[in-house]
Amino acid sequence: MDPQPLSQTADLSKLTDKDKQELQQFLVNESQKARIQQSVHSLTDICWKKCVTGRIGSAKVEGKEETCLQNCVDRFMDANITVLRHLEAMRATSL
Repeated sequence: MDPQPLSQTADLSKLTDKDKQELQQFLVNESQKARIQQSVHSLTDICWKKCVTGRIGSAKVEGKEETCLQNCVDRFMDANITVLRHLEAMRATSL
């Protein structure tokens, strides 16, 4: 069974204002989750390539690699928090 496009299976004009608002919030939440997942994927890729340079010989990373990975994640988080704070400040001044 082929999935039908949303326009053929649902008439959004029949939704109540409350339902439309809930649908909009759901879509915003899903979009945010997708962005977070993409950030985690990027972080994993960047830090792995930067820190795990040797051959993987066991299920654990080496001590230096583990330290590098932790520092990489910490810097990534610091950068994201700084950007978010700046964006929040910009938004607050534009209101």
